[in-house]
Parts: sequence; structure tokens; C-alpha cells
Amino acid sequence: MIDWTIIKLLTWTKSYFKDHCIDSPRLTAEILLGFSLGIRRLDLYLQHDRPLEKAELTRFKTLLKRRIGREPVAYITGEKGFYESDFQVKKGVLIPRPDTEVMVETAIGLLGRGKAVSGEKKVLELGVGSGAIVISLAKACPGHVYFGCDLSSVALETAKQNAVLLAETPIRFFQGSWLDAVDLRESFDLILSNPPYIPTRDIQDLAPEIKLHEPMLALDGGGDGLDSIREIVDRARACLVPGGTLLIEMGFDQQEGVAAIVETFFEYEPIEFIKDLAGHTRLVVVRKMG
Repeated sequence: MIDWTIIKLLTWTKSYFKDHCIDSPRLTAEILLGFSLGIRRLDLYLQHDRPLEKAELTRFKTLLKRRIGREPVAYITGEKGFYESDFQVKKGVLIPRPDTEVMVETAIGLLGRGKAVSGEKKVLELGVGSGAIVISLAKACPGHVYFGCDLSSVALETAKQNAVLLAETPIRFFQGSWLDAVDLRESFDLILSNPPYIPTRDIQDLAPEIKLHEPMLALDGGGDGLDSIREIVDRARACLVPGGTLLIEMGFDQQEGVAAIVETFFEYEPIEFIKDLAGHTRLVVVRKMG
């Protein structure tokens, strides 16, 4: 019978994941074993020769099966790092991506990092998911008034929990589809959204971790992937203050389509596109005429 020490189990798991085409096999093995044992990844190596008890092996085997079933690591561990914080996530909530951090950085540039000194601004995120964007902003730029909405009750509850854990600045959450639940008498200086933008026909080509586990509500953007973007761009005109800004994440190949949508509305100034760290066009910046 094998005496399963931490290092032996890590080595075996890495090979097992590699044979099953799991991305980053060594890193994934470390994250799951550390999570299973309740210790840091560093401690795995500090305790590399510690033998595991039967109950510990059984618990880890359960996590291993979930990952082989292509369940995302973030759903297994219940959290995902984004920007400067770790956010709770669970089934039914879109997992935050590093690509989206460019939206946070751009918004911080507009609001100014640190406590507001030139008057508070009203900020609204449409489709908050885990709350990663609006909470990251509220932490970096306190002193403004923050709102977040989502159609999904699971996502909204998760965002509220994350806000309690991470944000000192209050965030007002409400449920609704895009701007349906927004009082049209309200006006916002900044509206942000990471809407679904994957064309329906492309969903089947996504990695199993995404198409089998993450919420379609947050992925499927309709025939050309731009259905939600059309609605947001159209309806945001009534909710932005003159000179206000709309930030929308989009697919790397959707620049031409998004530009055509925005250009149909005279209320907007010429748009700007921003690339992510990988060099892909990721964000559209739309300003309402002042």
C-alpha cells in the first residue's frame, strides 16, 4: 500500500491531470490539495513529507473527481481572485476573469483613486455577477455612491455577501434586467457592464468548464453576440448625466459591430476602444455629450 505523502500525491495528481488534459496541472493540484487540507500552497512544500490520513485522501479524491468532470476550480474552492481581492463564487455566478480588470483600471482613471475630492459621483454596474467590478471600484475609490443590479438572484446574493466581506463603502443592490429596475429619474456619472457577448452559435465551442458549468445567462449574447450591448447602449442615454461615461466589455472581434451600434445614437461622442493586457480589444468607452 502506498504511503501517500503530500509530495507524492502532488506528483501523481499533476500527471493524472495532464493525462486528462486539465489546464495548469501542477498549479491545479496544489490549489485543490491545499484547499482540501486547509493549508497554504507554501505549506504543501514545508510539509511535503507528511503522510495523509484516510479521511484526507477521501476528501481530496472527491475534489479530484469534480475537476476531472471539468468543474472550474473556482466553483470547487468557492472563491476567485480578481484585481486586489478574493471573491466568493458559486454555481450560477460568472467567474471573474483577469481580462475584466482593464475595466476596473479604466473606471479608476475616471473616478480618481482614493477618496473623492471633487464631489461624489453616482456609479452603476449592470449585471454585477459576483460583484467583483463594483466592489473593486468601491474599495479603490471610496466616497462615491455605488449601485449594482443583476437579473439573477443567485448572483445578487453572492455580490451582497462579497460586499459585506470586502467593501467599506456601501453599495446598493437591486434586482432587474439591465435598466428595467432603474428609476429613470436617477442619473449616473458612470455606468459599467460586462454583459453576455458570445454569439449563440459559438457557445458549443467553449471549453467544457464554461459551457457545462457557468451560467448561460451571463454568456449567451444572442445571434451576433451583441443583443445585450444594443439594449444597454440604447437605454443608457436616458440614465447618464451629460458628459457621463458608459464602459462595456466586449469580444475581441466585435469592435466594428459595437461601433456601428453606438454611432446610430446622436447623443454619444466618438467612441474609444481599450485593449486588455493580452493586446485584445476588450472595452468600449462611450461618453454622452455634455
